[in-house]
Amino acid sequence: MLKEIKDRIRRAEVRATMSANAEMLLMYWDVGRIIAERRSAEGWGAKIIQRLAQDIRNDLPEIKGFSERNLKRMFAFCYS
Repeated sequence: MLKEIKDRIRRAEVRATMSANAEMLLMYWDVGRIIAERRSAEGWGAKIIQRLAQDIRNDLPEIKGFSERNLKRMFAFCYS
């Protein structure tokens, strides 16, 4: 019984991790798409990503992963 329960717990953990990873990928693609659409529609310059990274850092200091470099990667990701 213990083995069966431990196996079930492990399977659930793997599925939860995979689900979270899939959601993060969708979010990264969507952020890149939003940047691309706004940049195209409004003719933003290269500094917009730098400013966006700073704004996210200021408004959501507990959230990591939205540096200028990562936002540029998200922007590129939506085209791949």
